[in-house]
This record gives sequence, C-alpha cells and structure tokens, in this order.
Amino acid sequence: MIKFLKKMTRVRQNKNKFKSEKSVGLSAEDNPKIYTGKELRNTLILPSLKKNLDFLKEMLGANVDLVIRDIQIGRSEIRPAALLYFDNLTDSSLLDQHVLRPLVLEVYATGLRTGPEIIDQLEAGNLITRAELKKVENFDALLDGLLIGEVALLIDGFPYAVSISIKGYKSRNVAEPDSEPVVRGPRDSFVETLSTNISLIRRRLQSPNLVFEPITLGYITKTKVSMAYLRGVCSPDLVREVRTRLKRIHIDGVLESGYLEELIQDHPYSPFPQVGVTERPDRAAAGLLEGRVVILTDNTPMALLAPGEFFSLMQAAEDYYNRYIFSTLIRFLRYTAFIMALLLPAAYIAITTYHQEMIPTQLLVSIMAARLGVPFPAFLEALLMEFSFELLREAGVRLPRPVGQAVSIVGALVIGQAAVQASLVSPLMVIVVAVTGIANFTIPQFNISVAIPTLRFPLMLLAAFLGLYGVMTGVLLLLLHMFSLRSFGVPYLSPLSPFKPGDLKDVAVRAPWWTLTRRPSETADASLRMTPGQIPHPPKKGSDPS
Repeated sequence: MIKFLKKMTRVRQNKNKFKSEKSVGLSAEDNPKIYTGKELRNTLILPSLKKNLDFLKEMLGANVDLVIRDIQIGRSEIRPAALLYFDNLTDSSLLDQHVLRPLVLEVYATGLRTGPEIIDQLEAGNLITRAELKKVENFDALLDGLLIGEVALLIDGFPYAVSISIKGYKSRNVAEPDSEPVVRGPRDSFVETLSTNISLIRRRLQSPNLVFEPITLGYITKTKVSMAYLRGVCSPDLVREVRTRLKRIHIDGVLESGYLEELIQDHPYSPFPQVGVTERPDRAAAGLLEGRVVILTDNTPMALLAPGEFFSLMQAAEDYYNRYIFSTLIRFLRYTAFIMALLLPAAYIAITTYHQEMIPTQLLVSIMAARLGVPFPAFLEALLMEFSFELLREAGVRLPRPVGQAVSIVGALVIGQAAVQASLVSPLMVIVVAVTGIANFTIPQFNISVAIPTLRFPLMLLAAFLGLYGVMTGVLLLLLHMFSLRSFGVPYLSPLSPFKPGDLKDVAVRAPWWTLTRRPSETADASLRMTPGQIPHPPKKGSDPS
C-alpha cells in the first residue's frame, strides 16, 4: 500500500511538471487572444499609428497574405502612414494607380508639399481616385473592410482610418445554367458573386421600385445576403415576414443558400420544399413580377424564391417562352410524370401481388412468365432495383462529368441486363424502374424531384402489405399533409386550396398571355399586371395599319 501511494505521488508530480513546462513554452501565437465583434466595435482607432499597427498585427500578423505597406506623406511636416490589405482580395494594379501613385507621386505635381495639406485634400475626397471611400472609427469596421477586399489607410495623428474599395478577388464568369437548361430563353445564370447576381436582375427589371435590402448573416463568415422585392407589387406582410425570419438567424457561418432554406421554411420536417430555388436570373425576375421575394446569398449561384407553393415549383421558365398550347401539353406531361414517379412502382407491386384480377389475361400470363424463376417477391425486387438506380444516379452526379455519364449509362445497362439474366429481377420490373427514373427527371425543380424518392419507398411498403388499399391510404395521407402546409403563410396548394378560379389560368394549363392580366392574389399586393383586351387579331379591311 505504501509503495502504491509513493508511485501515485510520483505520477502526480510528473504531470504537474509537464503542465508547468508546457505553459512556460507557450507563445502569443500558440495561445492568441480571441476578440469578439462587440469588443472590436468598442475598440476605437487611436491617433498613434504604432499602437494601431501593433494591435492589428496581434490579430492578423500571422497571416501570410496580409500586406502592410509603410509610406510617408509630405516632404515637409512628414506624416507616417501605412496601407493594409490582403493580397489575394485586392487588385494590385488598381491599388498602384488610384492609391499609391496619388499619395506618393502626384501630390507634388499639384503643389502640395506638407503632410497636413495632403491630408486636407484626402479628407475632401480630392486625392484618391476611387469611388468608394469611407472613414472608419473602430477596428470592427476596419477588419470587415479588410476581409472583403478593401484597403485601409492609417495616418499617424488621426483617430480614424480611410477604407478604400479595391476588390479584386477571382470570380466565375457568367455561363449557361447547368440545372435548368432551356431550348428557348436566356442562357445566363447566377454566379458566386453577389454584386454580379444583383446586376443580372437589374438588367431585367429597370425599375426604381426594385429594392435589394442588405443583411449580414454568420458571425464568423459574415456572409452578405440580399433580400429583393418590388415595392408596390410584393405584399408588405410577406416582405416583413421574410425579413423577420432572416434576421432571427444566429449562426457561425452561411456557406450556401441551403443553410437559409432550412432555417426559414414553415415546416422543417416535411419532405416537400417550401422555398423555390433557381440559378436563372429570368426566373428570379419573373418571381419578383409575381410579387415574390428573392433571396440572394454571396458565394452561391442559387437564389431562393419565397413563397414556394407546389404548383410554382412544377413550372419551368421555358413555359412562358413557348406558345401556350405547347406549354400546356408539356405541363400535362409533367404532372403525369410526377404521378408516375411517385406511384408507378407501388401500383405495380400492389396489382401483381394482390389484385391480379385487374390485369388482362394475356398480360398476366406474360408477367407470370417473365417472373418465372425470380426468387424474390415483387416488393424486394422493386426495392433492389430502386436502390441500384439511386446508387447509379448518385455516382453519376459525384464523379467527374465525362466519367459520370459513362458510369451511369454503362452501369445501368450492364447491371440491368445481368440482373435479368441471373433471374434476380423480371424484365418488366426493370422497365417500371427505368420509366420511374425518367419520369422523375422531368420535374423542373431539383429540390422537389429529390423529395419524390423519399415518398416513393413508404408507398411501396404500404403496397406490399395492403395492396391498392395501402397505396390509396398513403395518397390520402399525403394529400392531407400537403393541404396543411404553408409557405410563408401562403397555402401550399394555392390556388387549388383555397380554391381561387381566377388564379387557375397558370396552374395545370398555361393560358395565353393576353388572358394573364392579373398576378397571383396570394403573393402580389397589386394584382393588375396587364391591360385587358390585348388579344391579337388581323387588321380589318380598309383600316390604317399605323
């Protein structure tokens, strides 16, 4: 017992010795002080240039891309100054031309000699030839500017800094949309830069009533978010609700608009999306004209549209660019494809398992002959094929594009043919799963097309146990759930429920443009969008064409 106590004492002494040696070896870089935004807002910029630089180096000095350029202002009564910026976020050519050259060289050609004279001209805005120039008085605003690509000018003796916008970070060029391609229509899409996305909408809606409200979200990322709406068209209640939901978000970072989508929707546990998602500026502009709110997030090419009712998510931008007869037929095909993608495997399982009397005799004989030798029931057979199809689809998305397409096509052919030859599945089941997958791909909105498989599997399970009664029960429960949903207070199945006949012209059908004289009543504050009676007609005989 005495030996054990001595051993424990030595172990405790060694631990204390290790802790003391470790604490002595810590440097300021190993154990830096963490400053909060509140502390930085309360920390004012001092007149002493040295103290300001020491404070900034304490926070940012370990960054390899931080540049501190010391300069001298004036030939007599010299004032020391410093330019601070992050090398990868600024345009060095603009910095040389519009900041360094006026401060260091061109001031003497204008007759300015002393530091105070130069600073007077700097305060008047007559020296640095950049449009965005502002004074900052605390370190929070100074660091916010540095981290988005601005250059900070600190001058000895002045209790503020001059923040100069010279952003020069790399961004992707505007290209064709990948997730929403069209045959007829604009070919530009949103990019990862917020200012570019705003300009793409401004080009389409040249109205002074178009408002982009700035919001900053994420206390680490400080992501810029812009809430866009048309004043006088969008309902003020909807604007107020979207603004409230965005401003109540308190999170460390927002890296993509999907973060916001989950945090602002009405029913987070529902498989149905309640916010529209698009990468097309024309679709965003069309949503604004209908009285919706568009949410643009920096660093992502995806914009959110609120509210997002079910029927609006089933519409494509090209519906309004083609003739109304063709667009109406396409919409009928799209709704049919939605029903097939949701119910076709479940209906096949239910009919072949419990309701063979519903199948014509000749077709039933063909189905039984095809299933001869298959060891699994129809439910397991469908489950195996659906799982294989979803696996191939996900692999095709994640692999590099040229390889992914080849893997998807070859994998589907090889696996399907091999499964049929091995008598693991019947040929008809392969056809059912393939048609289901193709029907799923016709849904224009990706966020609702990915929700269909999550609903398809429970319906298949109900069909396996209860037949068509289970399928109809599942459909009724699904409809009751959809009737109960809201998107920013708007009924999810509007205008079907509540029933509004005037808004049905743009739901199952796409009526001619001269009949779409009013905006959706659930979203728009001003309903009239077109003067009635504009149906085209040939000129009358003897009338003046002018």
